[in-house]
Order: sequence, then structure tokens, then C-alpha cells
Amino acid sequence: MVTLEPVQVGDYTLTAVEVKLPKTTLITVSTSKGYIMCGALDVGLLNERLGQRQIIAARAVGVKTVAELLAAPMESVTHEAEKLGIVPGMTGVEALIRMM
Repeated sequence: MVTLEPVQVGDYTLTAVEVKLPKTTLITVSTSKGYIMCGALDVGLLNERLGQRQIIAARAVGVKTVAELLAAPMESVTHEAEKLGIVPGMTGVEALIRMM
């Protein structure tokens, strides 16, 4: 099952997506510039093999809900996210605000 829901972050309404899969759930919240995602995101792949795409993204591990993703510290971020001041340890909300 796929669920789309609006999420309010500051003055912005963003889109949260949950994809229920066997034994796991993929969770992401996106802006027009980038996104944060659960541990399924492969930041290394985005930086190394897809670097030319300049993807702005950050990853949190151990989250099971959108609310947890928003509150969790980012475990890793892409090089392009770093250029916006997004760093590991920053919460999902803080990362998303810098992606606006």
C-alpha cells in the first residue's frame, strides 16, 4: 500500500510518502529541491554513482513513521545537501527547512 499525506513544516506544506512492503516500510518527505528518507536510502550510491545528478537528500535510520523521520537525527547526507548546510545529526525538520 502507498500512502501520500501532507506534512506541515514551518510555513510549508510538504508531501510525505509511505510505501508498505513485506517486512519494511519506505518513508520519505520531500520538498521541491530534495528529500529526507528512512534507512533504505543509499547515500553512497547517490554520491558516487549518481553524483552528476546533484541529488539533495538525507537519511535517518531506525524510523518507522513520518513523525519519527521528521524528529530523527540525520545519519548521513549527500554532498549536495552538505552544500546547503545540512549535516549529520540535524533533525529531519531542520534538514527540510534548509531544502526549501
